[in-house]
Order: sequence, then structure tokens, then C-alpha cells
Amino acid sequence: MSSSAIVAMSERYGVEGVDDLEVYEQHGGYEGLRKALTMEPTEIIDRVKEAGVRGRGGAGFPTGMKWSFVAQGTGKPVYIVCNADEGEPGTFKDRPLMEDDPHQLVEGMIVGGLAINAVQGYIYLRGEFRHAGRRLSKAIAQAYDKGYLGADVMGSGKRFDLTLHRAAGAYICGEETALLDSLEGKRGQPRLRPPFPAAKGLYSCPTTVNNVESIAAVPFILRHGVDWWTQWGTEKSTGPKLIGVSGDVANPGNFEVPMGIPMRELIEMAGGMRDGHELKFFCPGGSSTPLLPASAIDTPYTYEDVVEAGSMLGTGAVMIYSDQRCVVDAVWGWTRFYEHESCGKCTPCREGGYWLSQVLQRIETGNGSMEDLDLLVDVCSNIAGRSFCALGDALTSPIVAGLEYFREEFEAHVREGRCPLGVTPPRDDIPMLAVRARDHGNAQVPDFLATPAGQA
Repeated sequence: MSSSAIVAMSERYGVEGVDDLEVYEQHGGYEGLRKALTMEPTEIIDRVKEAGVRGRGGAGFPTGMKWSFVAQGTGKPVYIVCNADEGEPGTFKDRPLMEDDPHQLVEGMIVGGLAINAVQGYIYLRGEFRHAGRRLSKAIAQAYDKGYLGADVMGSGKRFDLTLHRAAGAYICGEETALLDSLEGKRGQPRLRPPFPAAKGLYSCPTTVNNVESIAAVPFILRHGVDWWTQWGTEKSTGPKLIGVSGDVANPGNFEVPMGIPMRELIEMAGGMRDGHELKFFCPGGSSTPLLPASAIDTPYTYEDVVEAGSMLGTGAVMIYSDQRCVVDAVWGWTRFYEHESCGKCTPCREGGYWLSQVLQRIETGNGSMEDLDLLVDVCSNIAGRSFCALGDALTSPIVAGLEYFREEFEAHVREGRCPLGVTPPRDDIPMLAVRARDHGNAQVPDFLATPAGQA
């Protein structure tokens, strides 16, 4: 393993019985909470700001700043919500944290609640994560028994309750306002903003929504200090980072690294490329982030450097693709996912995902035309930035990046009438139309579309 690997937030991974509260305490557990109880809420937020912690689940917004935006003195209860839905393709760094060290998240939720004067916290857990759910349920029950949760947290006179909510498994509920609607028992669809959750979130009360890793980091900062956290990373991207590396590497898995590590070293930590494979492209932050070509492999893993390279850190998932992978097939697969997971609330995402999927299917199966490439660009430009939430951007960014860096491969599909790498067999039953009728899998071309122009 590379010397760049570190053990910070993952220090208790592998400790036998650490899901039990007493074992957790023997390894520094709840020391951060004890420190927090000696501080004013604003002091906790200031520590998080000084540490420069940025959101570990998407856009990388500063966590302390986000907490400072939560409205106070409104007469309404304040809520803190953990987004543990983790439904992004290629992303798997939060689940091990909840399974291997569940009290770490529970402690982080209590400290975060103290920081924003919240009386109630919710962990919104992806429904498929059953083992994580069992571990968290046990940890929450033990925390109540020990007095870390409830009406009088550790005798401080402060109340904080915590509830584990098992979700139904909709990707759109990873969007924070859709998550809040789902938590309220409504259909999970994004809300129009403003108002923002900090002012009007769960049950129309001040709310903050944070990623698992973002919340779990805070007790470490209070326990060890800001300097401990900032010894890793860069000025704008501080601290350690949990990353899931997957794809065409010898040893895919979760790794903890300092922010700023070059992408090349991440691949080396995962055992390097598989035998007989060479790097072709990679996604630095999950399938919703623009892919980057192999030439960008020395990009430092920081928020600012990856943005400058043309992508985002996203959800902490580095997906590696070799020269034996078809970029059109990869992009088509992601597009089908986002087409399926669209909540249907807005037209650009609901209809555009279907159109893009059909066009990519034509190209990958050897039925595309050169005009289809321009059509992809045109449809993407009418979706990105125009959908109700960021799912529209997630849908289009891989396609736009794929065409930018690998247009010749798209054109080869058209010229040869097949996938040049033989990933997908050619088909001759794909209609050459941008729009087809929906009839539950038996798509038929409507008569008015099938009739040549001028013969209607």
C-alpha cells in the first residue's frame, strides 16, 4: 500500500467489538462530545470553520458555514439530518463507516445538534443498508441507555433525540430537499428554493442536512484539535478523506488518504491497473461527475484542482476505466440509471433522460448517425442548469465530457455501424428517431412520426 495512506477517521475500523459503546469509549469514543459540552454552540461552529471541513457528499460546501446559516430564535425547533442514502453509482465510503464504527456517526450527530441548538436529529439511511441499520439501531439504543441521548445529555440539561429512518431506496432522495419531503412522509421530490432548509426545512423548521463523513469528522476535530486536522491536505481542501476506488484496478476498496494526493497514487494504492489493462478514463467523484481522460491522472485530489481539471470530487468515488472499456457503453449505462431515477417532477429531466438514453442506445448498437452526436449536445444543453435539482446536471455531465474527450470513439460507432470494442452486439431493430412512443417496453413508432415528410 502507498505510504500516502493514513489512519485518522478510520482509526477504529477493524477494532473487535467497537460497535459496543464500552469498547468505543475505550478507543476515544465520546471524548469529542464531552469537549463539546464545555463549549458554546458558536465555539463548536468556529472550530469546524477553522478546520476548513467541507461537505464530503457532493458539492463540498463548507460545513461550519452551513451550520452558521441555520436560523436561530424563530420559536421553532431546529433539526439536524444526516444524509446516509448513498445511492450514487460507484460510491461506497459511508456504508463501512456506519457498519464498522456506528457510534462515530451517533457522536457526530449529537455534537452537530449541540452546535446548531437542535433538539432532534434524524439519520436518513438507505433502505438496502440492513447491516448498517442494525449497527446504528444498537448504537442509538446504547447511547440512550448511557445518557448520551435524551432529555438531559450527560447531565448537561440539554436535550437531543436521535431517530434512525430507513428510506425506500430512491436515488433522488439523496437531494436534500427531496430527502426532507420523504422524511415527512411525502413523495421524495425536490423543493423549489428559496426558502432554503436552513430557514425552512423539515416540517418548515430550521434544518441542516449533512453527509455521513462530514458529521462523523467533527468529534475528531474537537478531540484532537484543529491543527491535527489541518496537518493533511491543502489550504482550501483540508484534512483526511475516505475514498472508494473501484473499476479496473487490482484491489478495489475503501482508502483513507490526505486531501491533495495525486490521482495516480490512488490507483497505486488500489494495486494499480489490472494486468493487461491501461488507464483510459476515470470519474473522480462518482457517475454524476464529468469523466476525465488518462492525461489528467496527476491531478491532485482536492476540490479546487479537480474543478480546474473539469470535474468535481462529488461523492468520494473514484471509478477507474481501462482501454478495454467502451466510453459510449459506460455513458449509456449511467444515463439509463438517471433516466430510471428521475422523480419526474420537471420536464427537462423527465423527458430528456429518456431521449438521451434512446440516442445513446442507437449509437452503441450501431444504428446512430453523425447528427446524433450533435443531438446529444443539443439535448444536454437544454437540460443542464434547467432542471429542478442537480440530477439534470448529473445526467448530462458524463455525456458532455465523453463527447469532449472521446468524440472520435463516438464517431467510430457510427462509421463502423457497431461498437468497435465489441462490448454491445449490433442490433437492427432500433428506430432512427429522436422520440418514440412509450408503451412499457414495446416501443412503437407513432404513425404520424413514421410517415415521411410531405406524405402525411
